[in-house]
Amino acid sequence: QVQLVESGGGLVQPGGSLRLSCAASGRTFSGYAIGWFRQAPGKEREFVAAISRSVGFTHYADVVKGRFTLSRDNAKSTVTLQMNRLKPEDTAVYYCAATSGDRWYVKEEYDYWGQGTQVTVSS
Repeated sequence: QVQLVESGGGLVQPGGSLRLSCAASGRTFSGYAIGWFRQAPGKEREFVAAISRSVGFTHYADVVKGRFTLSRDNAKSTVTLQMNRLKPEDTAVYYCAATSGDRWYVKEEYDYWGQGTQVTVSS
């Protein structure tokens, strides 16, 4: 079992920044790739970004590429999603998830999920 807890969400103005954190406990953190997904009201949960198990290779959805940066600290069992130049369309509940698989952009590949944190981008 892996337990995941997200933090760092909130209200920010367009163009602003937020940093989301995902803290993990339980089984060996470094054995899992970590992904971030988001879900806006009335929409499907969509892939945002993912980071590989140990090397730290990252993959981003096109809509966030160049604005969001993902990093991980295996010693602290945490993953950080730095979100810059936020837009109103980034408003959603953001979830981190853990997978032992390789299809990081596929939500069905993920075995463990956090409870989510709300991000609202509005003036």
